[in-house]
Amino acid sequence: MKKTIVAFLLITGSVSQLARAQNITQQQQPFKGVIGRTLAESKESWTDQIKAPKGAPNVVWIILDDVGFGASSTFGGVINTPTFDSLANNGLRYTNFHTAAICAPTRAALLTGRNHHYVHMGGFAHTILSAGFPGYDGRIPSDKGTVAEILRENGYNTFAVGKYGLTPDEDATDAGPFDRWPSGKGFDHFFGFLGSQTDQYKPDLVEDNAHVTPDGRHLNEQITDKAIFYITRQHQVAPNKPFFLYYAPGATHAPHQVSKEWSDLYKGKFDGGWDVFREQVFERQKKLGIIPANAVLPARNPDIKAWNTLSPDEKKLYSRFMEVYAGYLTYTDHEVGRLIDYLKQSGQLDNTLVFVIIGDNGASKEGTLNGDIDRPLFGKPLSEQENIQHNLDRIGEIGTPEAKEGNYPLGWAQAANTPFKYWKQDANAEGGTRNPLIVFYPKGIKDKGGIRTQYGHVNDVLPTTLEYLGITPPEYIRGIKQDTLQGTSLVYSFDHPDAPSRHRVQYYYIFGSRSIYKDGWKAEVYHHPNTIDEGNSIGGPATKPSSGFDNEVWELYDLKTDFNERIDLAKKYPEKLKELQDLFDQQAKINNIYPFIDWDDVLKLRIHKKTGVAQTLNIGTVPAAETPNK
Repeated sequence: MKKTIVAFLLITGSVSQLARAQNITQQQQPFKGVIGRTLAESKESWTDQIKAPKGAPNVVWIILDDVGFGASSTFGGVINTPTFDSLANNGLRYTNFHTAAICAPTRAALLTGRNHHYVHMGGFAHTILSAGFPGYDGRIPSDKGTVAEILRENGYNTFAVGKYGLTPDEDATDAGPFDRWPSGKGFDHFFGFLGSQTDQYKPDLVEDNAHVTPDGRHLNEQITDKAIFYITRQHQVAPNKPFFLYYAPGATHAPHQVSKEWSDLYKGKFDGGWDVFREQVFERQKKLGIIPANAVLPARNPDIKAWNTLSPDEKKLYSRFMEVYAGYLTYTDHEVGRLIDYLKQSGQLDNTLVFVIIGDNGASKEGTLNGDIDRPLFGKPLSEQENIQHNLDRIGEIGTPEAKEGNYPLGWAQAANTPFKYWKQDANAEGGTRNPLIVFYPKGIKDKGGIRTQYGHVNDVLPTTLEYLGITPPEYIRGIKQDTLQGTSLVYSFDHPDAPSRHRVQYYYIFGSRSIYKDGWKAEVYHHPNTIDEGNSIGGPATKPSSGFDNEVWELYDLKTDFNERIDLAKKYPEKLKELQDLFDQQAKINNIYPFIDWDDVLKLRIHKKTGVAQTLNIGTVPAAETPNK
């Protein structure tokens, strides 16, 4: 009798859990039965469980961090990425795809299919990097649902592993609230970190709605294991139910941490320096057809010294930074390969639609001119020689768990961004916003290894996914009427390499740097101050004063003939420039870009003036969940 009661309680508990899950994941249909005075006079009515169409493909989105357009071998780089090579050789390479220029805005646009300011993520969800305005408060509204919410409403299981980066600092404790954690944005399960960066060996680790203790292994290995576990567990119980996986490693964002077995693969490979690296990658990109055959490599940025002018100690130090970064990227590719191999071995890969975005922005300029090992970005600045000596004294720590802020020098960031100018954060430049995209689907991609040059933006991935799955964006999610999507599906280009671009207008804005694109033309402003202007560390003495917003010099480029922004046409075509400036203003009003907020406002603590919320620029005093992105 006791066993029967226990069994009954277990069954009813399971039913109760299912009912709660249905209330979360499915729209409740109106009651269609009959309610009489007795059961005999009544008729039951049930809300049927929503199921995906038979044979619906699984979906995997993979997004890396701070990589650079020219880093991976898949897009002409000299860093080996065999998994990405294989996916691209059996899928499509998109060479004119764009992000928002920094991580949280990119991820918000990706997950919602809308512009980042439009979903309130013009900056970050971090306390010191958000502001009390619609475009900047860091709180994605419920009427702008995520891909996970949409797919869960259409019969998918939804999993996320790795970096999330969209939870407000104030909410990121075990007390919640949890509505802006991944579980509150449509994911059945989450394993990773809520912030913008974390130690790869001692991560600020979260599983579902609670912080958990890391096990000491590299985070890349842990998130891959967890992704495989989630998929395996589902497949055993419901082999015909599709899943959506959002796989977002912290790599290759700082800290660059990876075991010597990976970094030593590149020992001595970068002794030729960043100038030689850029030339080698540029030629490889031409041979692969990634860039036009008549392309010209932009001059080295004036802030970066020629490699042959560096001292032997500088060359030794800087080469080691790059060896570690390269090993980190190859290791990350290896972990993605473990996931892909599992899908293949379990018979699921052929029916899995995979998107790989190699970087959520351009390569990072946050390693300063001299590289960083253990000094917090918001720490006391050192002179260049002091920085170099500090790093030389700790050269053996580069790549190790002790390298808690590990990041390479600016010269390598420009090299990783070949063939473009500038870096992450620079929303004005292709070097900040252009990233490689791979689309892989064995059942549906016919032109295997094909290259696509249509203009695309990260907000296009969600509508592309929905169109390919045959899913109409829902009018309501959990009873909340949904706003329209802003991205443009890329499905039209899958079988038509020469089709004209359908994504015709796109703005960019990150802390003052800004640009506007329309039909191949682009107007842009490189705003000051930026983090390079701030000396060797944010918070240091600014080398360039604020230029304001009204007196800045706009540049104009025809990307159809000058894809990497070498020839400024602003003086030649002032009417076109004015047209684009007016268009930017229109987009700014539609997308909540105003008021303009820049790094000067951040550094001088002019934003997030909430009563009782402490503000600081000392990362060492900020809990790990609140650590701002560099």
